[in-house]
Amino acid sequence: MTPSFTPSPQQKLWIERWQRFSAVVVRYFHVYAGWLVGISWKRFVLLSLALVIGVNVMKNLPPFTWRISEIVEEHDHGWEETRRKAKQAAAEAKKAAQEAKKAAKKVPYELKVDERGVHIRPVQAASAASAASAVDATGEPVAAVAPPTIEIDFPKSARPEDIRVALDEAKEKLEQLKNQAEEVTEAREQASAAQQALAEVATEVANEELQAQSRRRVTVVRLGDSLVDFAILWILASAVIKAMYKGRIQAEVKAAQATETAESEALKRQVIEARMAAMQAQVEPHFLFNTLASIDHLIEVDPPTASKMQKNLIALLRASMPTMREANANGGTRDLARELAVIRPYLEILKMRMEERLQTEIDVPEGLMSAEFPPMMIQGLVENAIKHGLE
Repeated sequence: MTPSFTPSPQQKLWIERWQRFSAVVVRYFHVYAGWLVGISWKRFVLLSLALVIGVNVMKNLPPFTWRISEIVEEHDHGWEETRRKAKQAAAEAKKAAQEAKKAAKKVPYELKVDERGVHIRPVQAASAASAASAVDATGEPVAAVAPPTIEIDFPKSARPEDIRVALDEAKEKLEQLKNQAEEVTEAREQASAAQQALAEVATEVANEELQAQSRRRVTVVRLGDSLVDFAILWILASAVIKAMYKGRIQAEVKAAQATETAESEALKRQVIEARMAAMQAQVEPHFLFNTLASIDHLIEVDPPTASKMQKNLIALLRASMPTMREANANGGTRDLARELAVIRPYLEILKMRMEERLQTEIDVPEGLMSAEFPPMMIQGLVENAIKHGLE
């Protein structure tokens, strides 16, 4: 034998809550299904399109979608070191370019003529060469170019004309040397400017990388992406409910109409039976009392007729009482033969009471003897006919 399960008070509370919730859900489901059945398919399609458009608009709006912004700083020491070296190289390149420019402007030359020839040499060549040294953008030193010198040697047996020619030649070479020095100075300045620009570009790139490492991160949280799928699922489920629930509603309506019709017919039948029972309760005691009074009178004046009337009354009661009990018990019907068994003694009694005024004849085919009638209905018709026709 399986022991019965007895829930605890807490479990009973949850069971009651679940039952209430289920009842509410079922009630609202029937309300929604009834509303679906009540609208047309055209209106259903329009409402479905409106629902899909609405959820597509709402899925990008709060509270279904929101954005969280935050600034994230990432430190990369390698980029910091590159940026520092780039700044240092740019400063050194700029300083070297300025010193080279000053050195190019301040390098003096001395002209010396002796018995060996003409000598054109730069003064303080070592300091100028060291000042003209520079570094490139990567910090590597660049070798400085020493200023050029001109040496014109006299022949041992030199004449004044030869010396004059040598001096003219020295002037031309000095002019060429000057032009070359200007070109070298300009090239140095361009190289220094290029190195400085390269260092500045490297610095800017390092700064941009450092700034890029501190960036703004936006996190987008989307809860409305599933709204469209949920709306489509809702529309499909509603279409199925509308198609299937309509047949159920129609069947329930037909069943309710049939039940209502049956109840109405049963009520009408009960009313008719009640009226007939009331009529029988009124008619039969009245007829019985009148017959007994007639028998009492005939006993004094005509005993044979009284005896005959008494026998007919006994036959009437013997035929009608069982039938009336059966009819009152189950509300059924009885055949015409049993009704005639009541009518014949009834008419005989009335003929004795009314004498020659009442002449009766019963003509019923044998095939109608099994026809069913409500109990005591023919007797009521006969009594009303005699009452309104003769009395």
